[in-house]
Amino acid sequence: MGARLITAALAALLATGLATPVAAAATGDGSPTDSNVKYFGRWNTADQTAYVSEWAGAYVLIGFTGTTVKLKQRNAIDLYASVDGGPDVLHANVSGTVDLTPTPLKAGNHTVRVSYRPIAGSYKGDAVFRGVALDSGARTYAPTAPARTVEFIGDSITVGQLSSKQALTGYAWLTGERLGAAHTQIAVGGACLYPAADGCIGMSDRWLRTGLAATAPLWDFTRYRADAVVVNLGTNDVGHGVTGAQFQAGYTTLLRRVREKYPNALVLALRVFRNRYVAETQAAVAAVGDARVRFVDTTGWIVESTDTVDNVHPNDAGHRKVADRLTPLISGSW
Repeated sequence: MGARLITAALAALLATGLATPVAAAATGDGSPTDSNVKYFGRWNTADQTAYVSEWAGAYVLIGFTGTTVKLKQRNAIDLYASVDGGPDVLHANVSGTVDLTPTPLKAGNHTVRVSYRPIAGSYKGDAVFRGVALDSGARTYAPTAPARTVEFIGDSITVGQLSSKQALTGYAWLTGERLGAAHTQIAVGGACLYPAADGCIGMSDRWLRTGLAATAPLWDFTRYRADAVVVNLGTNDVGHGVTGAQFQAGYTTLLRRVREKYPNALVLALRVFRNRYVAETQAAVAAVGDARVRFVDTTGWIVESTDTVDNVHPNDAGHRKVADRLTPLISGSW
């Protein structure tokens, strides 16, 4: 009888959650699970001690009190940090505890934004966020976050490769900042739109993933909803034997997937600056048959001889010119 009473009591405790207390989510301590830490873009959160970003343009925004903030890293990485909305300062090849405020701030509320150098080509840095360390008694707080999000899908041009600060000086980042929106670049150097037979990454499929690999976990699209999506793909497919029919089919698939995941978003399909697969891009937009999925003719936006580093990748001035054209197209339509 006693055993039955004990069993019944235990069942009651389990039902109320009192017998097995669940650890509360960390709030205010600056750890990766701190709900005051705001993540923009795609982050793999499987390891709660180390959040990983593989796509370009992902960043972290944190509000904090006190006079100093130190970033907790794992292995070496190049990163940019902006404190209180100031310039994005390069911290090159840093690991371990990285002091972002070597000159202490005035006591009060502050913000810090951190963006890692994209992993691409020969660069293999460790883009892992392990939290921040604050002054004794200091806490994080939830910073003001933009109400809208714009997402960019592309290759090295959308990454911002060969510009002075890569993602941060690319047209995608610049456009997002000018719009006052959250932004991210789901892009990687060398990417195709269609998954080519020789192994070129096909963004029509890879866009669905949390990370770069074909085996990466599927992204949870409930974590944020894009209000506008800009697609800039097709520069690389020619060099990987992708036919016009394959490209058009792949583009149509991508646009339909974007519409499925973001039912109300404005979707802009750019004519690539090298004038490739233009008819196929237009046909894919037409096939979707949605007034808010639009082809954008970028003819004349940049001049290869003066606005690119190598006749392909825009320089800083070229990226600014693209942002000049793109920003009003989005702001006037969402």
